[in-house]
Amino acid sequence: MSDSQDAPHTLQVALGERSYPIHIGPGLLGDPRWLAPYLAGRQVMIVTNETVAPLYLERCRAGLPDGLEVRELVLPDGEATKTLASVERIWDALLAAGFNRRCTLIALGGGVIGDMAGFAAACYQRGVAFVQVPTTLLAQVDSSVGGKTGVNHPRGKNMIGAFWQPRAVLIDTDTLATLPPRELSAGLAEVIKYGLIRDADFLAWLEEEMGALRGLDAAALARAIERSCALKAEIVAEDETEQGVRALLNLGHTFGHAIEAHQGYGHWLHGEAVGVGMLMAAALSQRLGWLTAGEVERVRTILEAAALPLAAPADMAVEDFLDIMRLDKKNLDSRLRLILLRAPGDACVHDETPTETLAALLAEFPRR
Repeated sequence: MSDSQDAPHTLQVALGERSYPIHIGPGLLGDPRWLAPYLAGRQVMIVTNETVAPLYLERCRAGLPDGLEVRELVLPDGEATKTLASVERIWDALLAAGFNRRCTLIALGGGVIGDMAGFAAACYQRGVAFVQVPTTLLAQVDSSVGGKTGVNHPRGKNMIGAFWQPRAVLIDTDTLATLPPRELSAGLAEVIKYGLIRDADFLAWLEEEMGALRGLDAAALARAIERSCALKAEIVAEDETEQGVRALLNLGHTFGHAIEAHQGYGHWLHGEAVGVGMLMAAALSQRLGWLTAGEVERVRTILEAAALPLAAPADMAVEDFLDIMRLDKKNLDSRLRLILLRAPGDACVHDETPTETLAALLAEFPRR
């Protein structure tokens, strides 16, 4: 971070001609300097939801230059709305407004809005510009960066979608002041993930600063967001469409997505399910002889410090997990591919876990 925690900082996602910046700092939303350079033409549609709109829609619109044709679409809130029907509402609004191929969508909200607006942009007239303006910690450190867009299907999370990179990601850290504590904890799960998969020093820093992060300390949050985005940008630049190393970003997600799909989207927050999934992955890594009991306890302790759940749903049987996990997008040739830990800060893709070992872990894992 720069010397002043208030000075905006910029990272770059290096993807050749499709490279784009991630701007991080307080007070960015509402300042025309930050959005104007990334608009494709005069037509702009801000896509947001009923929770975010009263808080930030006016400020976002104030950050647009004069002379634009600006429309707004306010969708219902929640993971349960992340469907093709909601994306059709975006397309309907674009068509009704007569928006052309030089329009720009602005995704103002959390991961659900970002994923849906991005998918709508990827498909509308075979691809139009969009800008991510994430307002939750989880979206700021994860879903807004990297170009994954899409919607859920009743049988699996994010099963319908496309890779479509934004023109820019604008992270106004002031938006975290209105984030409920449960949503903050869900975002911290993804922050912890980066330390576990690729940066042991960052993980150690998170262990020391978790109280400050949960207390919304501006300097701590700025550092956590910047380091998380830097790690993701680095991985996406290496493997944009998840053919190799990008799969590591899914630590805990195969287990977590199974929880979300089984429980009904929205009952568990994504970060809550991923947190339990990371603990499951750590426990499975111990069974395979990679992690010690002390290292698994270290994972449990930092998740607990972040106020994340540590047990799976009481009504979810082993077969419930296995049936949904078999549909995971990472699987190849009917082989279940899991992201596991060789050590804290060192993750790997593993597709040789014996079914009986996985089933035993699932059977013995705590429920609540």
